[in-house]
Formats: sequence, C-alpha cells, structure tokens
Amino acid sequence: MNNIVSWMISKLEEDSCLYQDDVVDYLVKNNFETYLTENSEGNLVLNRNLLEEFKKRTENNVVWVRNELYWRWRVPEDEPGRIARG
Repeated sequence: MNNIVSWMISKLEEDSCLYQDDVVDYLVKNNFETYLTENSEGNLVLNRNLLEEFKKRTENNVVWVRNELYWRWRVPEDEPGRIARG
C-alpha cells in the first residue's frame, strides 16, 4: 500500500491535483483492485484503508474537493479540516 500512496503523492506533486478517477484507473491497470470498493452509486472508489493511509501522509497539506472528486494542495485560504470549502 505504501507504494500506491507514494505514487499518489508523486502525481499530486507533478500535477498539483489528483483525481480519484486517475487513481482508480492506476489501480485497475496495475492489478491492485483489492484497494478498491464499489460505492452506493455503483462506482469504483478507493477503499477505506488506502484512504486512511493517504490521509496519514498528507493530513496537514492536502484537501479534498468533494464536488469535483480530487485532492489538491492546501492553500492559506482553506479552512481547517480535510474538505475544501467554497
């Protein structure tokens, strides 16, 4: 799992944002489906263990943009917490 989280962080460093769909594609292409789960809408998403590990390594400097389903670097205008508001 650490190698997947490291890949996620490197993609974030490369692109300044990381879309959940891109991570799902990476996991499927590399036969890491065990780190995926199906949500209530039938879409593949990252499982809780992978999300928790990613959060541990990025808790203070990354936020989740819920309406567009991606992570980005925290900016000074962001409120405390993991979710980007506004």
